[in-house]
Amino acid sequence: MANPSGLKYLSNALATLDQLSNSSSSIDGVSPDLETSIRFAGTQLTQAAGVLLRLSQDIISQAVVTFTRFWIGAEGGSLRIYSVKDVSAAALYMTAKLSFQPTSPRSVLNVYAFLLSQDASPLWFINPKGSPETPPAPETYCLTEGGYQSGRLVLLRTESIILRTLGFNTHVALPHTITLTYLQTLGVSSSAVARRSFEYLNAALLSPQLLYVTHQPNALAVAAIYLAAREEGVKLVDDEWWEVFDVDREELGFLVVGMRSMEGFARAEREKWQGRTIPMVVDQVDGEIERRRMMEEGE
Repeated sequence: MANPSGLKYLSNALATLDQLSNSSSSIDGVSPDLETSIRFAGTQLTQAAGVLLRLSQDIISQAVVTFTRFWIGAEGGSLRIYSVKDVSAAALYMTAKLSFQPTSPRSVLNVYAFLLSQDASPLWFINPKGSPETPPAPETYCLTEGGYQSGRLVLLRTESIILRTLGFNTHVALPHTITLTYLQTLGVSSSAVARRSFEYLNAALLSPQLLYVTHQPNALAVAAIYLAAREEGVKLVDDEWWEVFDVDREELGFLVVGMRSMEGFARAEREKWQGRTIPMVVDQVDGEIERRRMMEEGE
């Protein structure tokens, strides 16, 4: 990934056009729509696990970006080699370990065992039936000691694979703090605008356009403020204020469309996979690819 000039702690290494158009998964025969669906589910899994682990949103957001980066480009990970659930867990564990809020392998694996349980999980793409009305039996989602020991080995091995794949570059600059600074600069004191801006930024983490790896934090912040201010009816300064923050009209327009499309995209994904689980492990990905092949050939 190319690293732009400027203050490196306020910017990120962005994906190149070649990386975006040639993923390792697509080379291995995973269709673009299937890859998008699986990646979308993986970001939601990471977010949900972070919440259950009581990690800060900053840590969760960084883990989601790390998870997303892992799959990008021909040199990235392939969904036919690495399981999404393992990469998600390792990205979250690694990010937390490098922060002020580390968490143990056992805690991470226990949370993922619960979220991946087809009887207990509240996640629609894992448990299409929905959360059970009565609590499921603990054995349906609790790890055995043997399961923990084997899971721990996979977790640590996957962590090292992520680090090597990313060239040990774990830096992730987020747009949230910049957003607050920009709001102050623009003289916006509305807490509703700030809250709505953060909602757009958090939703953009799940974007199929991979907004966090294609645009710098300052541009994401500007787009979120632009949308939030319009929705809340708060008038910003006249003229093209976004140019002050080094964002041109074309980039702003792209990000605005991308952020506004998230709700519709999420709804379409739920409809597309209604009643079915989204593959979270390699064997399931292979099975879905084979299912689609048979359908196409009328077998």
